[in-house]
Amino acid sequence: MDRLTSMNVFVRAAELGSFAAAANALRISPQMVAKHIARLESRLGTALLSRTTRRQHLTDIGRNYYERCKVVLSEAEAADAIALEMKATPSGTIRVNAPVTFGASTLTPFITQYLDKYPDTQVELTLNDRLVDPVEEGYEVILRIGELNDSPMNAYPLRPYRLIACASPGYLARYGVPQTPADLALHSCLIYGIWSPQIPCRWLFCKEGETQEIQPKSRFRANDWRALLHAAVRGYGVTLGPEDVLNEEIRVGRLVQVLSDYEGPSRPMHVLTPAGMRQTVKVRSFINALREALGENSA
Repeated sequence: MDRLTSMNVFVRAAELGSFAAAANALRISPQMVAKHIARLESRLGTALLSRTTRRQHLTDIGRNYYERCKVVLSEAEAADAIALEMKATPSGTIRVNAPVTFGASTLTPFITQYLDKYPDTQVELTLNDRLVDPVEEGYEVILRIGELNDSPMNAYPLRPYRLIACASPGYLARYGVPQTPADLALHSCLIYGIWSPQIPCRWLFCKEGETQEIQPKSRFRANDWRALLHAAVRGYGVTLGPEDVLNEEIRVGRLVQVLSDYEGPSRPMHVLTPAGMRQTVKVRSFINALREALGENSA
């Protein structure tokens, strides 16, 4: 006999007050109820129920055992529910928030692959570069680049967000190829963000454990990196941008990486979910697929 089944029979007999009532509720014979309880008592070497011709009651050991059996059965049901849920096919709408450049360039191809794999799902993707409140704004999954600063959300690391420097073949033919970060002082740089004299733009490069910082000069700055990419392809300067995007531009020959023997800036990246909110099948499958595609060990 299965021990969990015997525990369940014992709990029902204790709660309903008789073997006959437990047998009726469980749709088995009173004799089978007796066998299950006798098996437990034999295994434990003690009586769990004290029975007379008129009534039954739990022994002291039986009372404690009854309380623990309820916990065990509850946990077993929860485990079964989780297993069944994990087998279920993801469905429904997933609301996702991500930074603009990463979301448009890297996350969107992943989302289309995910939708192909799970045709019963839909994704609502919102792109902005501000910190959002997932509970207030209703986001189930958030992509965040940079330090988390003790975020109260569940965080799963992805591979770092790396930046590399590139320019068009035509630009490099006209102005030369920079050999060190300091050489960028002689070049036109395409700068992301609107900086001020009080907070100048800084580009960091690292080689053999030594970090070099420069403050690039530029005639063209923009708060949308896609504008800078277009300018770089047209030959208007050196851009520092996301490796995932620029690798494709390099592959097709529109851009050439410069300072490739230096490590460009990189920042940690995480996928977040609201703390305390139970993850549904759709959210869990989305996060697992994202970690497989963009996780720390996926590249």
